[in-house]
Amino acid sequence: MSIVVAGERSGVGKTTITLAMLSYLQKIGLQVQSFKVGPDYIDPMFHRYVTGRPCYNLDPVLTSEAYVRQCFALNTQKVKYGLVEGVMGLFDGAAGRGDYASTAHIARLLNLPVLLVIDCSRMSHSIAALVHGYRSFDPRLQLAGVVLNRVGSDRHLELLKSALEPLAIPILGILHRHDGITIPDRHLGLVPTAELTDLNPLIEQLAESGKTSFDWSKLLPLLETTPTSEIWEWETCEGANQVSIAIAQDAAFSFYYQDNLDLLERLGGKLIPWSPLTDKEVPEGAQGLYLGGGFPEMFAAQLSQNESARQSVYAAIQAGMPTYAECGGLMYLCQHIIDFEARSHPMVGILPTAAVMGKRLTLGYRQAIACQNSILFPRGTLINGHEFHRSYLTQEPDVPLYQVQGTQGTGYRVQGTESEMTTPHPPYPISDSVPAIFEGWHLPHLHASYIHLHWGATPEIPRRFLNNCLRFT
Repeated sequence: MSIVVAGERSGVGKTTITLAMLSYLQKIGLQVQSFKVGPDYIDPMFHRYVTGRPCYNLDPVLTSEAYVRQCFALNTQKVKYGLVEGVMGLFDGAAGRGDYASTAHIARLLNLPVLLVIDCSRMSHSIAALVHGYRSFDPRLQLAGVVLNRVGSDRHLELLKSALEPLAIPILGILHRHDGITIPDRHLGLVPTAELTDLNPLIEQLAESGKTSFDWSKLLPLLETTPTSEIWEWETCEGANQVSIAIAQDAAFSFYYQDNLDLLERLGGKLIPWSPLTDKEVPEGAQGLYLGGGFPEMFAAQLSQNESARQSVYAAIQAGMPTYAECGGLMYLCQHIIDFEARSHPMVGILPTAAVMGKRLTLGYRQAIACQNSILFPRGTLINGHEFHRSYLTQEPDVPLYQVQGTQGTGYRVQGTESEMTTPHPPYPISDSVPAIFEGWHLPHLHASYIHLHWGATPEIPRRFLNNCLRFT
């Protein structure tokens, strides 16, 4: 079956509670497959650090409802337990169309029960009205129980239990205020695991909290998965056995959807990890280059100092190596990155623009039409993607990749370390009434854009990329 950990709103502690559960299960030797609702990159890193298994994103906007079901079914086949971490409040989804892409939407798609996390720090008897409302708002959902988070004292707990008693709703977890368990965050959310050198003590704390805070006799059966006979079939690239793809993976470049990496490998790609921070050149024998997102602005000085790596990337692209760069990867290919202190750091320089860090957060779903034939798709292709950055470019592209919609009056409002999504509902019709914005850099064999893409429902994109790489010698 598995379970969905949901919040009554953003900032109630979903991620901490999810990690406490995962840490305890891992500590007692149980394999659990985790998932994350929405386009988040960093929470899945923590899931993976704890479980040792890739975490998969469930996002019907970037993929499709059918793909969400397929992804969940495929990745729960060989494990006994599954857990889905939600996003924002339970019913918060795409603006204007109810709860599309919300945690509730995913729970309905997968027919999973919901574990509702409540921040109890500023309420007592009112909790009954809140829980009653969440349980009755959508009768299609099964509310398996609640987790009472940030309980102040034993007396406070008694008041909460007394208020909930008439509802007969199971209390499956109780966590008291604990200032000692904190996960560092900064301008784009949590600090990624690769940058935290003392993470193991935190995981130990979470595991201990997971052991003592939950009613596992009732909770563990809810996490059990149900095997399915659903199978995917994949075609490899034209005549390809293995196409070698150099993929930037280090502290500066870590934003990758696991589905994208899985697809590349299933379609015939051989992924060769390398580090623009420390390696001297693009791996020998690479036929393609994948530069994902991340935090190049935090490592701009080190990236700049590694001149041989920058020159190697420049030479590879100039030689015609198919290159796909997303957000942080795009920034790395610019002339310079201007950091938050207005310091300029030379980068690869293949693009005649600079990336400047600013105060404005650009965050939200995007729909775009391909303006050019590229290594990913033909001209006229309609794509759904996502932006997540605090930088801007000083020069607009002469030959843009995309005509973008969904950037006027949309995006996210950031609250604390979690985002609140306010985006249009698919299929996001391109309209003349909304001014178009042109985005992304297109050069021969180069696709560089701020827009992140999830390839799960569109395997033709990585297949086209690999076929282009196959032709490079």
